[in-house]
Amino acid sequence: MNITTFDELLQAARQQSQPQRLLLVFAGATLPEHATPEQRERFEDGESGELSPLMCVDKDPAELKSFESLAAEATVFEQPWVLVFAAALSGSDGQAPADSAVASALERMVENVRSGELARFIPFDRQGLAVQVR
Repeated sequence: MNITTFDELLQAARQQSQPQRLLLVFAGATLPEHATPEQRERFEDGESGELSPLMCVDKDPAELKSFESLAAEATVFEQPWVLVFAAALSGSDGQAPADSAVASALERMVENVRSGELARFIPFDRQGLAVQVR
């Protein structure tokens, strides 16, 4: 399945045979301390920067209406996020993943975003569109 929007991810998670939890890490972009003029220009154009985790949350796909509702909820925290990285954690035997498994997975995910190990996650921009991070 080729997921191009957050709402497609949400729909796919709802269709799984086992209960899912969506793991979400909101990240902001900062300019490197010793940025070159080219890096500064690209940063100002919204094309580069260093990603830094700002906040994380897990959501039950059945309780989340849409990307729009997630983005609205995120604005309450007044964090300048530019991307949200998403992953899913599957339950088993008809039971949702245990809270301890969710917390551990979210912690690992935050560390992965911090260290730039992003291959296992789908990044979405502020409009809920999947993007490629280079």
